[in-house]
Amino acid sequence: MIYQTILFQTQGGIARLTLNRPERLNSFNTQMHEEVRNALSQIEQDQNVRVMVLSGAGRGFCAGQDLSDLNVTANDGSIDLGASIEKYYAPLVLRLRSLRMPIVCAVNGVAAGAGANLALACDIVIAKKSASFIQSFCKLGLVPDTGGTYALPRLVGTARAMGLALLGDKLSAEQAADWGMIWQCVDDADFDGVIDKIAEYLAAAPTQALARTKEAILSSGLRTLEEQLDHERWTMRDLGRTSDYKEGVAAFLEKRAPLFTGN
Repeated sequence: MIYQTILFQTQGGIARLTLNRPERLNSFNTQMHEEVRNALSQIEQDQNVRVMVLSGAGRGFCAGQDLSDLNVTANDGSIDLGASIEKYYAPLVLRLRSLRMPIVCAVNGVAAGAGANLALACDIVIAKKSASFIQSFCKLGLVPDTGGTYALPRLVGTARAMGLALLGDKLSAEQAADWGMIWQCVDDADFDGVIDKIAEYLAAAPTQALARTKEAILSSGLRTLEEQLDHERWTMRDLGRTSDYKEGVAAFLEKRAPLFTGN
């Protein structure tokens, strides 16, 4: 596939997927959904990729849905927003959550609507100090989608989730970090360096263990404490048989840096 709405490259174990419609603040149209889907398939099939970085081109991260490109219609000819979510946004969120590697989201500017919640579907979110998050759905008479009603209360609590969703106020990256909604807010001048450093660290980390850690945390709400302890036990048993575990122990005993292969 020749990409026209995203930039995509893999190098050194890092896959970089950049939303690339800067003139529309990287809002999603049908073509972008298809191209992102294709890039994710390549990431899943490439055994050399060990971390993914999701970012946006230009001055914004993602403004959500391009309202001029809604083309899923109901029987009466009206726009079927539910079908659009079913076909595009829900599968995208589930796919990011199930990707067997960490996803770093680099929020370089405004993240609004579905764009804000797309960021929250990633594992580590780092934002420029000048960036912001807006749950803009209420301004259109809609409900937060792309997993927003699921992620927000779990990240910031019910009271703050209600305020963000019902008022649609802009939340600064600094406040988002203070509230625990994202991992880190960094100065604009340091942003690219911080993203590169974290991506390079994760690309050299024990990938299988990170994937299992991601899965264990994201699925923990489905289990009781006793069930989660069992899940940890079985996961540790599996990871104890990996070459990365053996390398980690050897490196610790030999007082050297480990050389993980992701296996």
